[in-house]
Amino acid sequence: MADSSSSSSSSSNLRIMVERNPSESKLSELNIKCWPKWGCSPGKYQLKFDAEETCYLLKGKVKVYPKGSSDAVEFGAGDLVTIPKGLSCTWDVSVAVDKYYKFESSSSSSASSS
Repeated sequence: MADSSSSSSSSSNLRIMVERNPSESKLSELNIKCWPKWGCSPGKYQLKFDAEETCYLLKGKVKVYPKGSSDAVEFGAGDLVTIPKGLSCTWDVSVAVDKYYKFESSSSSSASSS
């Protein structure tokens, strides 16, 4: 294999995906208004994601620092965010967050009906 990546940890391929201002049709397709809600006040939070999370921020502003990386990912109100399974990170919340969220169940990787 010709993978000469200098990173020794696998967390480098755990990318947070941010979609700015997704369309109303996409939001209704995802049925976001039926998802549970979560909020937090400004502060720093150490979080580890044991499952992939998709969330839609109603309000707030966050800078996420993935563990072992100096690159921060910023997102806020109106953003649809996908956080990969296995990511450990620090959330630096500058404006209180209110969001809808959904965890991917591990069984949904392939739709097999047994």
